[in-house]
Amino acid sequence: MEELSNRNFGLVIAYILPGGVCLLGFSGISEPVRSWIVAAPAQGPTFGGFLYLTLAALAAGLTVSAVRWLLLDSLHHLTGVRRPRFDDAKLPDRLEAFNYIVENHYRYYQFYSNTLLAVVLAYVARRLGVSSAPDFRVSYDIGICVLCGVLFFGSRDALSKYYARIERLLGTVKRKAIDDD
Repeated sequence: MEELSNRNFGLVIAYILPGGVCLLGFSGISEPVRSWIVAAPAQGPTFGGFLYLTLAALAAGLTVSAVRWLLLDSLHHLTGVRRPRFDDAKLPDRLEAFNYIVENHYRYYQFYSNTLLAVVLAYVARRLGVSSAPDFRVSYDIGICVLCGVLFFGSRDALSKYYARIERLLGTVKRKAIDDD
């Protein structure tokens, strides 16, 4: 049961929470998204509404994750976070340890990086919908910049540590010369 709980927690922080942040930001410019998030006081929340919102947050989180893979992963790799070529042949014997590292390290990278992109998207969406949003102040902008910086460096640190731990677990494969292929 503990393994199931760890996996569920990992999926929630990697996809559903960042997706929820994204939806919250878009609720300022999209009436349908706003209606998903804000229940009428007389109605109150419903199980169907909760399920629908959870699925929408999951879909948004998975989409944000794809954008993260395209942009942020590439940026980290271009700026010095080295992705080792893992020795996948050792994976079957070490699968439990591998899953442990993924759930307890990589999922946090996904949270930091996916949330970073979700915050940026939500901020831009809120700025586009300024007429319905609260009065924006410089302190709000500074706060968003600080939060984005913390999430960026947190994602970079988590990805570096994940790579290091997987490299220790699986080892690496030497890169073959072009002639050897």
